Amino acid sequence: MRQLETFRKVALLGSVTRAAGELRYAPSTVTAQIKTLEGEFGVALFERSGRGTRLTAAGERLLPYADKMLDLLAEARHTLRPESEPSGLLVVGTMESITSYRLPPLLELLHHRFPRLRLSMRPTSCQETQAALRHGTFDVGFLMQEEVSHPGLQSLVLCEEPLTLVAAPDDPIAAEPAIDLDRLRATKILGTEPGCVYRDRFIELLSGDSPEPFPVLEMGTIEAIKRSVEVRLGVALLPRIAVAGELAAGTMVELPWEVPFRIYTQVAWNENKWMSPELRTFVDEVARVLREEATAGR
Repeated sequence: MRQLETFRKVALLGSVTRAAGELRYAPSTVTAQIKTLEGEFGVALFERSGRGTRLTAAGERLLPYADKMLDLLAEARHTLRPESEPSGLLVVGTMESITSYRLPPLLELLHHRFPRLRLSMRPTSCQETQAALRHGTFDVGFLMQEEVSHPGLQSLVLCEEPLTLVAAPDDPIAAEPAIDLDRLRATKILGTEPGCVYRDRFIELLSGDSPEPFPVLEMGTIEAIKRSVEVRLGVALLPRIAVAGELAAGTMVELPWEVPFRIYTQVAWNENKWMSPELRTFVDEVARVLREEATAGR
């Protein structure tokens, strides 16, 4: 079982060194365990190259069985020790807007109330998070999407995520009493990379019937977008929580444009996996903290 756990960790991280760090083994121990497992099955489970460690076809076939066996072991342990404190590692798929602006109160609470529960935050797109949850490489993940039902996953809506179109207060567009899509098409738009659902929906609206997507000045992070808005490089559609401080300080203003779609922040997990006490604790605390925060914000 230790070899299977090591196999799953290397498959998740794509690195023997990183897996060794999280498992608190020497890299040579991880390598030895993988070689022993490969000898047991008589196949190579990983391909090693300069860009990391990747699963072979045989490794891909083994991974769901490893997930099932390790889940069953965890369930058995809980049955024998049902009152034990939540502990161990949860791998969490998330995104910048959630990690930076919604999770700090939750992470602080979990750190103090459940000190033996460790979290590994994995910044990924919503599509990548869903795929990782279905494959069992993430335990739980945050989604920010229009849809609230996802095949193969259980999900819980935490709140509607308000969006706002922002500009610098001295940007000429900020003085206009009303703004429509034609006016926005004549403006420089700042955004994240493709794969962010509110960014993609906004670009769909701006593109209209054009076969080419509307051009966007893509920035690496929300913080980079905000700094660029403040120096009048363009306007941006962002979660309101991400710009609340700037709006309050007056370094940005909200433009008079109503967002014609709704986005929901959700937490999701694989519907076919056993819901461990650690996962249940995390989901319950996420729901309580983020819903309280959203209610206070309103």
